[in-house]
Amino acid sequence: MNRASKEVKESPISKQAIGRFPYYLKFLNELNRDHHEHISAATIAASLQLYEVQVRKDLAAVSRSAGKPRLGFPVAELIDDIKRALRYDNLDQAILVGAGHLGTALLSYKGFSDYGLEIIAAFDTKASLHETEVNGKKIFPLENLNGLCRRLNVKIGIITVPADAASGVCDLLVGSGILAIWNFAQTHLSVPENVLVQDENMAASLALLSKHLAEKN
Repeated sequence: MNRASKEVKESPISKQAIGRFPYYLKFLNELNRDHHEHISAATIAASLQLYEVQVRKDLAAVSRSAGKPRLGFPVAELIDDIKRALRYDNLDQAILVGAGHLGTALLSYKGFSDYGLEIIAAFDTKASLHETEVNGKKIFPLENLNGLCRRLNVKIGIITVPADAASGVCDLLVGSGILAIWNFAQTHLSVPENVLVQDENMAASLALLSKHLAEKN
């Protein structure tokens, strides 16, 4: 089966599977750096503490080959297939709103390109930050956001402002043509049906950690 026919017959990838693929990719990249040529679904499942059937189903949805008996999948090819499925092989441009401590940390992180994301600029209401740079990314006044997004056809926005300012920023992003929002503000955002919001709920994560510690103690 050639690659084109494989792509036509691929079934949609579930949200749960999409959440597992970055872990597969990290594991495979480590193997590739150590010059491993093949890997089996069973080994991936055991290493990541997942069900083998689940791993096989996930890889079958994206892989160009079914894997060879006693060898498994070609590591380099499987990495390319996962990147293609998740669109990591094409960098998506994003802008960030809120150049405080968290926003600056995200701007400084150099690993986003491995996952198909490039933050090209940041915006903030604080005048002293305007025209300064973090990791080569310039910070602009908020009123410049719409024009830049429209001009460069940016579709991803990252919100790192306080919760009480997030709704207004969200409306500005949606009005500027943003279709996907990565929300670090601890508040619910209302968006049109064609816009996706991915919340990073640190409060919920801390609650789970606290509950675990309480149970162990």
